[in-house]
Amino acid sequence: MNAGLLSGAVVLDLTQMLSGPYASLLLADLGARIIKIEDPKTGDRIRGMGPHFNEGESAYFLNVNRSKESVCLDLREADDRETFYYLVEKADVVLDNFRPRVLKKLGLEYETLKARNPRIIFDN
Repeated sequence: MNAGLLSGAVVLDLTQMLSGPYASLLLADLGARIIKIEDPKTGDRIRGMGPHFNEGESAYFLNVNRSKESVCLDLREADDRETFYYLVEKADVVLDNFRPRVLKKLGLEYETLKARNPRIIFDN
């Protein structure tokens, strides 16, 4: 089996709902390692969206988040932000679909991430 065009690439996935997780799913299908970052209190909001569920998990969530690893980080907390910065240093890409200015408020805007990893590709 082919390892995929993006084999070896590491993507940090901050996306939620459907379009963002679907985009990172396509990258996973091409061989990238996807690390989905979720808030420990709320998780991805699509987890609770019906109408179809499998053992309490939304079928939508299960479908668009297959082939991904998951890490729970509260990016409002300094310790968890440091963990995220550590992951950024090892990653190739950061994907997000937050509203404008959310990442700047959290201290996760492109300039901050680029200082940690000059080769980071940031989709905002």
